[in-house]
Amino acid sequence: MSDEELEKELEEEVKHSSEQNAILNQIQKLGQMKAPEQTVSNIHCLTIIGQVEGHLALPPKNKTTKYEHLIPQLVAIEQSEQIEGLLVILNTVGGDVEAGLAIAEMISTLSKPTVTLVMGGCHSIGIPIAVASDFSFIVESAAMTIHPVRLTGMVIGVPQTFEYLEKMQDRITNFVVKHSKITEERYKELMYSRGNLTRDIGTNVIGEDAVKYGLIDQIGGLGKSLIKLNELIALYKGKSDEQVVQ
Repeated sequence: MSDEELEKELEEEVKHSSEQNAILNQIQKLGQMKAPEQTVSNIHCLTIIGQVEGHLALPPKNKTTKYEHLIPQLVAIEQSEQIEGLLVILNTVGGDVEAGLAIAEMISTLSKPTVTLVMGGCHSIGIPIAVASDFSFIVESAAMTIHPVRLTGMVIGVPQTFEYLEKMQDRITNFVVKHSKITEERYKELMYSRGNLTRDIGTNVIGEDAVKYGLIDQIGGLGKSLIKLNELIALYKGKSDEQVVQ
């Protein structure tokens, strides 16, 4: 083998290695191989797993979803001409309240059809994200824990602290009630319930109960979620065509 052939083979190996490293870095940062603008499907899948990381960085051993990574993706999805719908899959223990609400607000204000699917569990601040879409699904074995807002770290024992907590809780409650079929009275009843959780106030809602309470729209998995999303996309396209004709 000549020197030129050896040099060419070495360059190809280096290029292949660089591409693999780039893919691995993308998976580590965003949990997927391709950014939204590179996808070949008309549906983009967004995963929210582990803890929702907000203004403070969590320890490296924690599995987290960083909201500073999700927000640019959601903006890219809204602007992309190729992406016609968004599927959000959740398996989260909750996390930062303001980061979770920011993600939920962005999903709810997308102009494109959105569907959320709860797999495994969707607890705490994950609930507003789960109900933020146009239609929501939950698998039968999944659970959703509804409980009051908690604070970590130093807490100043003054009335203003409790007023702040109450206002923060109202923000979450109002969003959930607005974007689901559950009533405010039922949601608060589940949130302040005693005896359901061993060492906490709240309720652990399983699959069918989440639908019965009006928190989630329907029982279903990946197949049903994609079918529903395609139906919403077709409906959205129909409305857009009617506006163009008018």
